[in-house]
Amino acid sequence: MVLPNQLTILRIILTPIFLYFFIYDDNTFRQISIIIFIVAALTDWYDGWLARKFNYITDWGKFMDPLADKILTAAAFMGLVVLNVIELWMVVIILIRDFLITGLRAYADYKNISFNTSKYAKVKTFFQMTVLYYLLIMFVLVNNVDYGENFKMFFQQFLDPTLIYFLMLAITLITAHSGFTYIQQNWVILKKLFNR
Repeated sequence: MVLPNQLTILRIILTPIFLYFFIYDDNTFRQISIIIFIVAALTDWYDGWLARKFNYITDWGKFMDPLADKILTAAAFMGLVVLNVIELWMVVIILIRDFLITGLRAYADYKNISFNTSKYAKVKTFFQMTVLYYLLIMFVLVNNVDYGENFKMFFQQFLDPTLIYFLMLAITLITAHSGFTYIQQNWVILKKLFNR
């Protein structure tokens, strides 16, 4: 098995480990969970770079790499739901959209039909990951790092429930809209895909 695919498997293996450390009520565990998440996310960048540079592109990798990304992202969002940082209904919408589009693209690859990733989808992913990193890091800083009461009160402002609600609402709306746009723009390809 080529190295990029091994890194994809590593990312999947690290996902439940990250989630366990993150939701476990222990300061040290939660700090370690952020390191695990960052390492897992870096494997995504590195396996993509290796695959392109050395042409280590396989059908298995094309299917599993984006799926591994969604699994890691889903675990992080669900961890934040479990800890009552964000609302479940928003995460459900985000995950349905992401897994649906990922599944359609994987099936299209299997049928040798090309789906292009739109710039809008890339922007969606950028904002989604930015907010996710923000929430993970701020939660750990506010709840699990002993740096004095004044600093803690300062960081708590960044986890204001109203701020988080509207940040997540924006991400949810952008994610849902990008999904509808993606299906609309590729409707002809989708009909061809399921009529084969």
